[in-house]
Amino acid sequence: MVELLAPARDFTALEAALQNGADAVYIGVEGHNMRAHTANFTTNKLKQAADRCHEHDSLFYVCTNTIMKNKDIEHLKTVLPEIKSAGADAIIASDLGVLRIAHDADIDVHMSVQANISNSESLKLLADLGIKRVILSRELSLNEIKEIANESPLEVEVFVHGAMCLAISGRCFLSSYLYSKNANCGECLQPCRKEWKLICEDDERSLTLEGDSTLKEYDDGFKGHILSPNDLCMIEHIPELIEAGIASFKVEGRARPADYVAAVTKVYREAIDSYQSGSWEFKDRWIDELKKVYHRGFDTGFYFKSPHEISDYNQATHAKQDVGEVVNYYSKVKAAEIRLWNPLKVGDEIIVQGPTTGSVTDKVESMQVNGENIQKANKQNVGVFFPYKVRHGDLVYLRYKKD
Repeated sequence: MVELLAPARDFTALEAALQNGADAVYIGVEGHNMRAHTANFTTNKLKQAADRCHEHDSLFYVCTNTIMKNKDIEHLKTVLPEIKSAGADAIIASDLGVLRIAHDADIDVHMSVQANISNSESLKLLADLGIKRVILSRELSLNEIKEIANESPLEVEVFVHGAMCLAISGRCFLSSYLYSKNANCGECLQPCRKEWKLICEDDERSLTLEGDSTLKEYDDGFKGHILSPNDLCMIEHIPELIEAGIASFKVEGRARPADYVAAVTKVYREAIDSYQSGSWEFKDRWIDELKKVYHRGFDTGFYFKSPHEISDYNQATHAKQDVGEVVNYYSKVKAAEIRLWNPLKVGDEIIVQGPTTGSVTDKVESMQVNGENIQKANKQNVGVFFPYKVRHGDLVYLRYKKD
């Protein structure tokens, strides 16, 4: 059985992952992971997160995969026992020093993609060092992954969905060079996602990226998102991935919101279950659902070729706007009382998100004020039929199709 591994930036995303079928969740802890600018978990919240995962019979992994200097290692020595006692099933690491202190703390280690592991001999050495799992380099083809997995003494994990980085295994210095923010310590400001101009000094025109309409030619060069690759999406190739002997399918997205985690986890869960039940049939609606949430266009990365498509900003077919918050939920009649600060009408699709609720989506079938049915409401408290249990303080978003 292949593991579906989902990301979580906070408790809302964690709950969304669990409720949509994640076999495991990975999170970042303050100070030692590759998403320093997101709302990472504090060490005193790790036990609560681990317990919630284990209640769902899911595993819980903690990222400690930044570049480590002496001061970072010394701090991690104090943090690892807390991660262990909280109930983490493994840490994700890329530094050899972390392997040593993790061994002393008696906690399993998964070797991060940051280590750029690309061959079988490396896996043999890591097995000797006590590593349990390796997240293989993103730059490997499916055939290369299959060859490694077949010979591997360790579990093999690969990314199957999410943002792709121009740099090899994410080891980039562009943010550091431009802004003095070290991407390898989790501070990346993603300058690669901006629009750039490429100028050829000798005035040759051999730098055109064929087939990409986002790259525009100007008198003094080419302009476009030339450093920003499309997102990875392997939903159409679940059978090939499972048959390659991969142990874990990883979804990228620890900076993404809960509705992204919910949508992607649900789609990949359905696809994996479809294959493992012996009834595999690719469904077009899976792509439609994935396109509703944040993405930069889709590609298959290095699995079948060298990626060449470049992407501009978010290409999601749908957007969301916050319209209110839940005041109360009445379980007997399945109705949520919502305090609105923006308009809402019958027929609208809403997303409700919260730390316990996760992220749930449904259409508004009916609304009431003082027991009277209404068709639309604005800046008032309104009762909405909602089949999922939601909670006081949950945020409510209107989801609508972009023009």
